[in-house]
Amino acid sequence: MRTRVLFLFVFALLIGTDAWAQPSSNLIRLPAPDTTGGRPLMQVLKERRSIRSYSDRVLSDTTLSNLLWAGFGVNRPDGRRTAPSARNRQEINIYLFKQDGVFIYRAAENALERISTQDLRKLTGSQDFVATAPLNLLYVADMAKLNGASSDEAALYIGADCGLIVENVYLYCTSEGLATVVRGMVNRSALTDTLNLPANQRIVLAQTVGYPQ
Repeated sequence: MRTRVLFLFVFALLIGTDAWAQPSSNLIRLPAPDTTGGRPLMQVLKERRSIRSYSDRVLSDTTLSNLLWAGFGVNRPDGRRTAPSARNRQEINIYLFKQDGVFIYRAAENALERISTQDLRKLTGSQDFVATAPLNLLYVADMAKLNGASSDEAALYIGADCGLIVENVYLYCTSEGLATVVRGMVNRSALTDTLNLPANQRIVLAQTVGYPQ
């Protein structure tokens, strides 16, 4: 054992101390989404509903990948997404609030970028269940991508574009036996400060996802 440790120590000295370092990246790659499953669309539409009771069962990385891809993932080589957006501006960003921190979905890389290690789920709504449900999605619009639109047009675009993503998430959850509910009661000021969002970022809606209680 001592000989092996000595060998590793000498090896590290020869090639440099970087051999011991772990990659310092906040980007967490997700498994490739499974785009072949799911239940018949008409049946899913018939069963779609909002659910407000959740178990504390954690969602797997595979489920997260499938969920996020269904919501607003890249489905074509040119970078277009599963939900349409006005003039393909793709101005909606998805933040994930989980027990192990806060993340932002990077659709092009099919990855999560960690922005906090704190459990901030309770900040995403006034209802009790948001603090213990395994996942709360926060939809944030990048208003800088709407340059040229009037204030009325911008409000229309972000509302419609966000709603399309929300419904995709609803349909995926219904297909996979997950519970979800979209929520407008969000403390936008507190979340804006906590996330340190710039002035051109506007919180639109939140959506809770998990296994039904």
